Amino acid sequence: MAFKINVSHKGKTYKLETENEVVVGKKIGETLSGSDLDENLTGYELEITGTSDLSGIPGFKGLEGPGYHRQLLTRGTGMRDTRKGVRLKRTNRGEEISSKTHQINTKVLKEGSKKFADLTKKEESAAEGGEEAPKEEATEGKKE
Repeated sequence: MAFKINVSHKGKTYKLETENEVVVGKKIGETLSGSDLDENLTGYELEITGTSDLSGIPGFKGLEGPGYHRQLLTRGTGMRDTRKGVRLKRTNRGEEISSKTHQINTKVLKEGSKKFADLTKKEESAAEGGEEAPKEEATEGKKE
């Protein structure tokens, strides 16, 4: 299964998808090398800050294993209600990354040889170029 990985640094995010299984078995809070995920991240050191599965259930630091856990929560990961005194039972996943994990959030601890700003600029320009092409084709089709 493909993992969607978000690498954040100073308000910018570099998004990538990988099928590399090197992250399976890692836990929230552990560090990993950026070169294991993508050749653009060579020299980067990343910390895993959070996960979620395909249905959006978040990973919870401190819960053993990759499976589901039901918890009585007042606040924190997976709890949105902020009224005073509210305690609700919520489903969370454990802190370990498994093949069922869909999204992995990371932050940069050490920057590599390529500047992070350059990585995000490449991603933005690719996204802009992809959006403009279908608009031009649609207008050309109407003219004919």
